[in-house]
Amino acid sequence: MTLDLDVTHTLAHSASGKAIDVYRPRAGAHDTAVPTVLLWHGKGPDERDVLQPLAEAVARSGLNVLVPDWRSDAPDDGRAHLLESLDFARDQAAALGGNTDRIVLAGWSAGAPAAMGVALRPELVGGWRPMAVAGIASRYDWAARTTGTIPLSDLATTPAPPLPVWLVHGTADPAIESRYSREFAAALDSRGWPVHLEEPATDHAGVVMTEYDPEQDRCRPARAEHAVQGGQLTARVLIRAAGEPG
Repeated sequence: MTLDLDVTHTLAHSASGKAIDVYRPRAGAHDTAVPTVLLWHGKGPDERDVLQPLAEAVARSGLNVLVPDWRSDAPDDGRAHLLESLDFARDQAAALGGNTDRIVLAGWSAGAPAAMGVALRPELVGGWRPMAVAGIASRYDWAARTTGTIPLSDLATTPAPPLPVWLVHGTADPAIESRYSREFAAALDSRGWPVHLEEPATDHAGVVMTEYDPEQDRCRPARAEHAVQGGQLTARVLIRAAGEPG
């Protein structure tokens, strides 16, 4: 992949050594602490590179973006890796030029319920809460890999106060139907959670500005216009979730 010249890309590691890509706007572009987006990939083990196009687009707007590896095939379904990356984001945001009070927790596919689980079960992370959560192309009747519980069920019982939730789901997604995000948005709204849903005309990979390559069995940066536009919309959603004009 070709790295955007307006974005600085460095490599960090969590406590157990899992790789974390750090994307930041170029030096000197911003004089104040910026929001941070912690962005979790889907269930493919250690696929942080898949989210590079989306992370670059968000970082180019002036945000810091952290994209960690995690393994869904770990004995704990990836819970330790995900929560270690959250610890990293909370501990290192300021050192990276970020605002520790402005962290957006986001995830794509299997990463989305993992992010939502943290918002609904803050007691599992010492009571910490993000400023907003973003879920990209997923369903929320799946158990969250961070909590082991189902976000849709937790929503009905959580004592945690509402926070903003941003959802994106392609209308042409063959892997997970977009109705799952619509249903979750309705459930959130009925419980008084502020929710915003975008449904671009793209597929499961297109919402993160990629397209699936069957020969490599992996997503690569998008060439198709629907995926480029879909990913750009998702980038704008993440930027707006961080309180910035998108």
